[in-house]
Amino acid sequence: MLRFRSCLHATLPAIVLAGCATKLPPPAAPRTAAAAPEASAPTPALAPATKPLVIAHRGASALRPEHTLAAYAKAIEDGADVIEPDLVITRDGVLVARHENEIGGTTNVAEMPQFADRKRTRVIDGERLTGWFTEDFTLAELKTLRARERIPKLRPDNARLNDQFEIPTFDEIVRLAQQASLRTGRQIGLYPELKHPSYFRGIGKPLEDKLVEALRRQPYLRAAPVFVQSFEAGSLRQMRRALGHGMPNVRLMQLIGNPKQTPPDWRLAGDTRTYGDMLSPTGLREVASYADGIGPEKNSVVPRDAQGGLGAPSAVVRNAHAAGLLVHPYTFRPENAFLPKAFQTGGDDATRSPAGMVREVEAFVAAGVDGVFTDDPALGRRAIDARNP
Repeated sequence: MLRFRSCLHATLPAIVLAGCATKLPPPAAPRTAAAAPEASAPTPALAPATKPLVIAHRGASALRPEHTLAAYAKAIEDGADVIEPDLVITRDGVLVARHENEIGGTTNVAEMPQFADRKRTRVIDGERLTGWFTEDFTLAELKTLRARERIPKLRPDNARLNDQFEIPTFDEIVRLAQQASLRTGRQIGLYPELKHPSYFRGIGKPLEDKLVEALRRQPYLRAAPVFVQSFEAGSLRQMRRALGHGMPNVRLMQLIGNPKQTPPDWRLAGDTRTYGDMLSPTGLREVASYADGIGPEKNSVVPRDAQGGLGAPSAVVRNAHAAGLLVHPYTFRPENAFLPKAFQTGGDDATRSPAGMVREVEAFVAAGVDGVFTDDPALGRRAIDARNP
């Protein structure tokens, strides 16, 4: 399995960058896959390192409004190895970080009278949505908006920071990571997700082309650890063909949703298989023909029992590793609403249980995962360092 080694801690004038250094060891011999090969095989597996990755899910989104430079800076400060931006696109073709291309709930756009006529109804991956969509705004227009907390009832402290931060571009996030690297001597990895790639391809704005261009254009992205993720296998296959063997620092990661659901690109193609099929031994061998790892929903890795507690680990980690794949489950959050019953603390759904989240992450590390997506990287760092001093 692949893990990245942790080392030095350092301090910045404005941002304290503490935690886990990310360094690529030399590649090992390529693996073989049972499924039909791609035009270019997945990147060879890396030599084992000492610790699973702490992946900052949309930044330190338990502590700052998600997908803001403030959230990513806090994540780096709190020890994240990798920061994760979800990527959508503007009308003028710029990649920006938002959880969804519909931004009515994560910005103040609904209160901007000059954009009232941009409200639309669209069908995104089979779901009918009404709101404001990034592809209808230029970057300059998006920069006049301000970010808002996506789940204010569960994160009221974040909601108090509403309207303080811009929507960042992917380039700005890369620059933040690069500055951290230059000042500390360690590399902060990037973990971009291609959001709704079939939808964007269908409207003539393919995300893959823009991301490949950014990966090739920016020196930092040619050297730092980069993981590109998508729920759509077709998007990752396209990325594999486009990248070829020219960027060995880039890993492709197949996100895996509800086992009963069908990936959007498969559904469009009339393929009735599900994410559950993707998690089978045969499905994982097929994933290994175009990707380097999987990002499963965490309940697929360690399911919960009827009482809401953690059960025994499933075979997902074992089978994925047998296929030569990394396993980075999502998402570990510190609020009671997201934790197993035994790990919750007194209070309501919004009450934080830091010790509970640490215990949950520890259980997954014990199950053999190679990294964890977390909204609170400081707690993820604590859990992983406790098991891997």
